Amino acid sequence: MAYATARQIEVGEIPVIDMAPLNSVDPQAVHAVGEQMRAAAETIGFFYVTNHGIDQALIDRTDALARQFFAQPVERKRAARPTDRHRGFLQVGQAKMHDKARVDLKESFIWGRDVGEDDPEYRAGNRMVGPNRWPDWMPQLRPALNAYLDSAHVCAESLLKALAAGLAIAPDYFTRRFARPISRGTLVYYPPQDPDAGEDQFGVAPHTDYGVITLLHQDTVGGLQVMTRDGQWVTAHPIPGTLVINAGDLLGRWTNDRFKSNPHRVVNSSGRERLSIAVFADPDFDTPIVPVTRPGESARYPEVTCGDYILGRFDAAFAYRREGGNAGP
Repeated sequence: MAYATARQIEVGEIPVIDMAPLNSVDPQAVHAVGEQMRAAAETIGFFYVTNHGIDQALIDRTDALARQFFAQPVERKRAARPTDRHRGFLQVGQAKMHDKARVDLKESFIWGRDVGEDDPEYRAGNRMVGPNRWPDWMPQLRPALNAYLDSAHVCAESLLKALAAGLAIAPDYFTRRFARPISRGTLVYYPPQDPDAGEDQFGVAPHTDYGVITLLHQDTVGGLQVMTRDGQWVTAHPIPGTLVINAGDLLGRWTNDRFKSNPHRVVNSSGRERLSIAVFADPDFDTPIVPVTRPGESARYPEVTCGDYILGRFDAAFAYRREGGNAGP
């Protein structure tokens, strides 16, 4: 599966949108931002945001801790091996985001809402709620990543309210079921890619994200590429002070395909290590995803619950889930 070289991006192809007006009491200001986001979500499916509210010091600390974690020997990182709740460390070879691709050339550490073994949903068998796999040899990781996920949730809810404004539906339409979200945060480490690895080797193979909305911080190395409507790949270059935002498959379903869940990939041809921090923001497990239709329009998808849909996608993409069941408690 050879890949085409990404062309240089044109100005405005992936827009940069200022979130500051979303703090305004003026509904017109909020609506104007929502319109910009809707236009991006309906076309390329990606946009950058500034003034997103995640403190730069928290981003810098999370980045530094992630690099410290991934620098450890793989045997040590395996102590945080994944559970069936999709929490913990995934080494190279445990993720493949495209059926026909080689395994992704990356390592990941995944965490979610921090609950204990006495959590009622966990005890009831909710397969997307459970204790995180914090490495006991790095206690500073837990408070930093919990703070990052909390801050990203605030940003995600603002984004979803703005997108609702752009669709002229109730402001809380996408956020009213975020009391116990099944969101995941992921630290992703891409080692330098061997230039002789071939054109079918990716840091992350072409894929769409599974859930509602993704918030991505990428370092200065670059390598994220996005497919345009005409099937060409363009590079989403790092822009200091921004997050990259994209709609996932569930938001595509929820909006009856108005919002584009767009293919993207990572090719780390820089010769350097690359690190990103992704948050996949999703509502409560049992949230019904019923397509929003316009007058005279039929729903393109049947109703599905958020958790059931994402679990099905996990089972297809992650090798540890097919290797004898649970990889940890």
